[in-house]
Amino acid sequence: MTAPWYRQLWPWLLMSGPAAVIVAGAVTTWIAFASADGLVAEDYYKQGMAVNKVLAREERARALGISAETTLTGSKISIELHGAAPEALFVHLAHATRAGHDQRLRLAPVQPGVYEADLTELPAGRWRIVVEDPRASWRIVKESS
Repeated sequence: MTAPWYRQLWPWLLMSGPAAVIVAGAVTTWIAFASADGLVAEDYYKQGMAVNKVLAREERARALGISAETTLTGSKISIELHGAAPEALFVHLAHATRAGHDQRLRLAPVQPGVYEADLTELPAGRWRIVVEDPRASWRIVKESS
């Protein structure tokens, strides 16, 4: 007498392949809906047209001899600026892959050439730091990890 089908190895082995595909598909669908890709901007055409203006502002900072040293320590950002002394600085911290973590800050001077501001906890990862003057006439771009 043979054992019933559910006690045989072959039916379970044959069903395991499609079951694994269903589980993998469900996990992939969950990942796709749970996390935004954030890679394509809605106004990509306008951003593309503005590239030359942005590059001109970075070139202006180089021509004026303006440079910056950034320090991110826990809950504070500090920038030492050389070559200019605006009344404040604006900094945009952009996460490499998660736009939801981006921050825009206004840094006030704490001593000549040094600007600081408090910030919320930054998750680990690669950060793009954009430093601008209040009039948006120049900007400096730094990378941090």
